[in-house]
Amino acid sequence: MKDQPENGERAADATYEDESAVSKRTVTIPLREYDEIKREENFIKSQMLIDIIDNIERLVRALRKHIIRKWKKEFVLWQRWEKTEEN
Repeated sequence: MKDQPENGERAADATYEDESAVSKRTVTIPLREYDEIKREENFIKSQMLIDIIDNIERLVRALRKHIIRKWKKEFVLWQRWEKTEEN
């Protein structure tokens, strides 16, 4: 029967061990280095992601060549029609 309270205490101590281990893993860096890291986190550095973005850009350029914009033609015709009515 004496083993049971000891096991309970051991389990409670084990839960606190994890919390203390987290605080031991902190690192101190200079403020300049921290600022540089913060600035660089806005940029994509992964070569794989850069390649994917480049391929998407090429695909979009290729698709734009096949777009037919009818509204431009209609707009120009409407402007011409409007000018003829005014005169």
